[in-house]
Amino acid sequence: MVGYILKRLLQVIPVFLGATLLIYFLVFAMPGDPIAALFGDKQPSKQLHDALVAQYHLDQPFIVQYGYYLAGIFRGDMGTTFSGRSVNDVLAATLPVTGRLAVMAIGIEFTLAIIIGTFSALRKGKIFDNSMLVLSLIFISLPVFVLAFLAQYFLAVKLQWFSPTVGADNDWGGMWLPAIVLGISLYATSMRLMRGSVIDTLNQDWVRTAYSKGLPRRRVIPVHVLRNSLIPVITNSATNFGVLLVGATVTEGIFNVPGVGNTLFHAVLQHEGPTIVSFVTVFVIIYVLVNLVVDMLYGLLDPRIRYVK
Repeated sequence: MVGYILKRLLQVIPVFLGATLLIYFLVFAMPGDPIAALFGDKQPSKQLHDALVAQYHLDQPFIVQYGYYLAGIFRGDMGTTFSGRSVNDVLAATLPVTGRLAVMAIGIEFTLAIIIGTFSALRKGKIFDNSMLVLSLIFISLPVFVLAFLAQYFLAVKLQWFSPTVGADNDWGGMWLPAIVLGISLYATSMRLMRGSVIDTLNQDWVRTAYSKGLPRRRVIPVHVLRNSLIPVITNSATNFGVLLVGATVTEGIFNVPGVGNTLFHAVLQHEGPTIVSFVTVFVIIYVLVNLVVDMLYGLLDPRIRYVK
């Protein structure tokens, strides 16, 4: 197990280099002048423009700029935004916000998927199962911005159950509405995976053996069925966690969440290479570590899974 963990951690190195090199190249290849974009409609003087270009090494070839970035990463310095703010400070301010949103959304998705997916499997072909199938197809087909506007209008404006926007109040309590929107938009796929996995597990020999030994259903379902049915859902939730870290831009914009999505959106508009690549670097590391934890959970959930050479 220790060897497997070390092997997975070593895999972070090529993934890190490949992801940062690709993203940095894409940012480098973007058309337009990032310094001019920084000033908007007002154009800086030639002296100021040239000074900023030299300060951010924008006059250097691509590989040289990438080398400067890597050197800063190994020193713990992820660079400076074109507005003069440290990328480290930007990450420290925005990543916890999006992290809270992602954790809450995954928790809602996971809970709904397990409960509804299990009951649908136990009532296969009945009214509840068919109703949940139709509901899941509706949530899959609805774009997240439509779902967000509907939730904001009805739950926040009309019923006043939640605050319509988050803003500076980005603690756990203020994140419920965007987290519910994201959780519901993601749960449908996990619910269908859970339903199919439970149906498959119910037909396994060890489940029939458990029933033949006289074990009650309240014991067989949570211990023998649910435990062995969670792997597809956990895998999908781990993937969704990575998606939420970088893909909640629309939801963060609608609910005015001061998180990673909004920051990345503005960084792309301003061609801020250090900000974009630094955020991607952190996301790659988080994503690999999350998937490593998920791999460890496989062995705990299913004793048949062993990490062998």
